[in-house]
Amino acid sequence: MLRSILQGTGVALITPFTAEGAIDYDALGRVIDFVQRGGAEYLVTLGTTGETPTLSREEKIDLIHFTVERNQRKLPIVVGIGGNNTREQMHDLKSFPLQEAVAVLSASPYYSKPSQEGLYQHYMALAGASPLPIILYNVPGRTGRNVQASTVLRLAGENTKIAGIKEASGDMAQCMQILRDRPTDFLVVSGDDALALPQLACGMDGVISVAANSFPQKFSDMVRFCLKGDFTNAKIVNDQLMEAYEILFAENNPAGVKSALHELGIIDNFLRLPLVPLSQPLVKRMQAYLRS
Repeated sequence: MLRSILQGTGVALITPFTAEGAIDYDALGRVIDFVQRGGAEYLVTLGTTGETPTLSREEKIDLIHFTVERNQRKLPIVVGIGGNNTREQMHDLKSFPLQEAVAVLSASPYYSKPSQEGLYQHYMALAGASPLPIILYNVPGRTGRNVQASTVLRLAGENTKIAGIKEASGDMAQCMQILRDRPTDFLVVSGDDALALPQLACGMDGVISVAANSFPQKFSDMVRFCLKGDFTNAKIVNDQLMEAYEILFAENNPAGVKSALHELGIIDNFLRLPLVPLSQPLVKRMQAYLRS
């Protein structure tokens, strides 16, 4: 059952680049090693934190292969396949090398702003094409359309391939409705690092985290404290991370986390346009935070 496999912290892996704009696989290997040592429970490759809108289809396939090989079956792997072209996503689900993955994370369609019925039909079509369970990804701040709790629960109740959701709406009432009414085997994880603690307190199963790229041990410890019901210690750790959350997401994702990983000596600090590196005032704040 996916809820038992993906308990805890999943890391939405960045994609490091060289100065020439190529994927820096050596650096990605160091990131994977770092989060494994830090105690994360699973890896998410090709999430939007990996700048997937700027990656070619060939690069995406290469990244899946590399992540699987570097991971050496130490942690479960989730692969991101989402977008607003349903037919293309169905083709990717059938043709991407998903044999070593446990699930697919699928961001809801962006820009086109489909109705709730359109979202339902989109995900039902993906479920019909997918060889793996699908985790919905609701992030209306980026996609322009909220996947309402009623739509999530309709999908969860009607198709067992729809096995979970990464919830990043920021709407705590919506999250609590999903948690109250979900099927018992339906995974619900937070997609918002800064809200993870209260969402875990409401009953979520874990977090797919950006911050865990650069702070894997502290963030994973915080999540594990929450899952054990030890919110006193969870709050102590989360309080230490709150400034990091602010800096990481102040301008864009993943500029913040790439800046942190650069300061830690793990990657070079390059992004693909239209994203650019963190501005210097925030870099100085990040440096001061890491020193502290």
